[in-house]
Amino acid sequence: MSNKILVETSARHVHLCEEDLKKLFGSDAKLTVKKMLSQPGQYACEEKVTVVGPKKSIPNVSILGPLRSKTQIEVSATDARTLGIDIVIRESGDIAGTPGCKLIGPCGEIDLPNGVIVAKRHIHLTPKDAEEMGLLDKQIVSVKVENDQRSIIYGDVVIRVRSDFAAAMHIDTDESNAGAIAPNVFGEIIK
Repeated sequence: MSNKILVETSARHVHLCEEDLKKLFGSDAKLTVKKMLSQPGQYACEEKVTVVGPKKSIPNVSILGPLRSKTQIEVSATDARTLGIDIVIRESGDIAGTPGCKLIGPCGEIDLPNGVIVAKRHIHLTPKDAEEMGLLDKQIVSVKVENDQRSIIYGDVVIRVRSDFAAAMHIDTDESNAGAIAPNVFGEIIK
């Protein structure tokens, strides 16, 4: 395997736990698959929520499934500023001590004490992919993306290795716009 990696843009979204899904969408609520995503078993849902911060709100924010053990909201730094929420960059799932927000659904609302993060840029790899590339779980690398408009090097990219992943780098919309990233763009991993 080469040191090339697909670079994908991850827009703002919410991951819900079952308890919060029921509060927002009703006691019998189930997530409805809108479209499957590139990571195996992950999908965008028909259901959407409004994310409310101290300053402003963002309506129609997509929910990604399947359900998780804890609710998490992933936004860009621009979104966090719009909402009036501190920018806290973390790996997905690491929400202790992060800012909270209010979520509003069609059947209710919840005030979350934490869970709002700007996701740390990362690369998903299977153990086989990581071994072939000479990379380790939690290793920090850079990724160089060259194009004719805005070539860029993304630093501080964390490698995440799990058997249920598909090889791809995920960046948020701010990072994508900074590099004029289009669909089907590949970057070069720099160790």
